[in-house]
Parts: sequence; structure tokens; C-alpha cells
Amino acid sequence: MLAALGGVALGLLLATTATAQPIYPWPDPDPFYGAPADLAAHQPGDVLDARGLPPLGMFPGAGVTLVKFRSTNSNGAPIAATTTVVTPAGHQPNAPLLSYQHFINALGTNCAVSHQLYSGDTNLLSTAPALNAVLARGWSVALPDHLGPNFAFGAARLGGQIVLDGVRAVKRLPELAGQQSRVALAGYSGGGMATAWAAALQPSYAPELQLAGAAVGGAPMNLEKMAEALGFEPHPAFGLAMAAAIGLEREYPDRLPISSYLNERGLAARDAMANSCTGEILNVGTDGSAGAYLAGTSVVDIHEARAVLKENSLELYDGVPRTPVFEWHSSSDLLIPLDAIDNTAGRWCAAGVPVQRLQVSAPEHVSGAVLGSLDALNWLDGRVRGEPAPASC
Repeated sequence: MLAALGGVALGLLLATTATAQPIYPWPDPDPFYGAPADLAAHQPGDVLDARGLPPLGMFPGAGVTLVKFRSTNSNGAPIAATTTVVTPAGHQPNAPLLSYQHFINALGTNCAVSHQLYSGDTNLLSTAPALNAVLARGWSVALPDHLGPNFAFGAARLGGQIVLDGVRAVKRLPELAGQQSRVALAGYSGGGMATAWAAALQPSYAPELQLAGAAVGGAPMNLEKMAEALGFEPHPAFGLAMAAAIGLEREYPDRLPISSYLNERGLAARDAMANSCTGEILNVGTDGSAGAYLAGTSVVDIHEARAVLKENSLELYDGVPRTPVFEWHSSSDLLIPLDAIDNTAGRWCAAGVPVQRLQVSAPEHVSGAVLGSLDALNWLDGRVRGEPAPASC
């Protein structure tokens, strides 16, 4: 996944004074996903509903449960979110739990992990061997829909909060028998960003949770740097860049009003992407650019837009994890600012966090996910078994 690749730069460009409203995804036709009328009466992590799902061919013999829970958006308002919990055959009470944050590069509710598990999504299929190895060890796996009900692609801090509330919900649902489970987190790219934010937010947002460790791969740690690097020229991943801008507008409509800056072509592309998953987003964005989709090219420093980027840039967040961290990426990755990863890991190390780092020999961003997954899994296994965490600090 190419999470939030500089698309948020559109929020820094004042192109027109026209007013255009954000475009939100179509509501999920399944009423299970809707928020209950009494949502505000619940606490973060409270279970709102749960139901069993059909067996999954990619996880032979495992049980599948969809859990709806109360979480919080970036403005502190209550939202309903979901996570899919996969439990192995013969699951033992209080066996370990892995919350795995899939790289969701999407804007439509139909792209939720809980739906894509049943659609043969190739990205999910590529992670199945690693997740089956986790299940074979007797662990449960939670797969949260960490973009939230509005599919706010790019809103990294939101993802961290949803991850933590998803773990709370799994622990609170008696039939999942995980009240005392040791918890590990893992994810790559956009999923790595949600994982890293969850680890960093846990001390303040969910202090009662104890995390055994967090494995973070290929994570964009600074959206502001990515925005500045985008420029006006076409980029092969511009579709995902624009999708991130649309997603951030959904989460911050008053502070980052992207739609007001788009020309007719840009608004048409936005509309075409609004309910799309990865492939469609990339196709719509082919040969697109900020220069082609804006009504003008005046670059100004819009304070609120930059503030949103900074608030979702982990490199700039003062908090640090209390749990050990495994971080991996490719040194050949041109899609994320590697200095932001170095700076973030260095700050965490200086604060006493055990950070184990690995550079894989992947030629680009996507293949780095697979090349580091076995090392990440073995590292997490050691943390769950209580072994001292190694560190590269």
C-alpha cells in the first residue's frame, strides 16, 4: 500500500474560492455496520454487537466473528467501528491475540477488510500464509476496519484509536475467551501507520491495555514531508495520493476542505474514486497530478491544513510507546520518507523504548511487506512468550 502518498498536498494549495462539500462513501447496505441510537452512552471499546460469519477458505478450520464496537474519531466524537476476529480450531481461553492492521487503500465501505475477506482480495491472500502461521500457534487474529465508518484513508491517528478500541472490544466479548490474552500488534504501510499510532497512543488513550509488542513495517511517519514532495507533476501512484486527500477531508471537513480547491476534472476524479478500492483508485488517477486537478497553482501556507498533516505525522508526536517495537522497511523504498522513520525510531530509543530495526533487500515498497513478515512474526512470538526484547538502539 502507498499510504497517504503526498496527496494531502492538495490541502496546501489555494486554488479557488468556490465551495464544494466533501463526498462521503455510500452507507454500508448491511445494517450491522450502522451506529446505534445510544452510541454516545457507550465507552470506547464497548461491544455494540457481534455475529458469527461463514468459514473462510484462506483460514481452514478457523472460526470467524464480526465485532462492532464504540470508538472515537479525530474530533473526539463517538463512532461505531468493526473488527473481524479469526480464532483457530481448538482455541484455548486467553491464548495470545494479534491485531493485524491490513493495508487498506480504499474509500468505499465495500472495501472494508470484513468484506474483502470474502471477495478473494489479492492483498489479503498475500498475507494469509503469515496469518495462518499465527493461527497455527494457537493465537487469535483481529483484523480491524481501521479507516473508520467514513473510510478516512490517510487519517493515521484515527486508525490507532480504532485499533486500540478493537482490542478492548475483543477482550470484553466473553465468547471470544480473551479477557487475559497477551496482545501483539502488526501491520505494514498504512497498516503499519495505524499499528505505530496505536502503540504510541496506548499510554494515554488506553492505559489499561498491556501490549506485548508492536511490529511496524514500511510505515509513513510524516505526512507533511510526503505532501511537500508530491509537487504538481504526474506520479504513478497519484490515485492513492488523491484518495488520501479525500479521506482526510472526510475526517477534517472544516480544516482540510480539499473539494473546494479542485477544478471540474478534479471533482470528476474525486467522484469516481469516492466508493472505490485500490485498483479502481489507481486507474482513475492514471496520469493525474495536482497541477491537472486544481483550479489554480498558487501555493500558500494554509495553517489549518498543515496542522492536520502534523497531527497525523508520528514523527512529530511527542508520545512514545511503552511496548517494544520491531520496525522494518526497504532502504530502496522511494514512496515514504526514510528519514522520518529514522527520526521516529531514534526518538523512541532515546526515551528507552526497545526498538529492533531491520532493513530488508526489497527493491521497492510493496515487496518489503513479505520479506520482513517472518522476522516480524518470530520477534512477536518472543515478546508474547516473555523473552527480553532485543534492541538496535
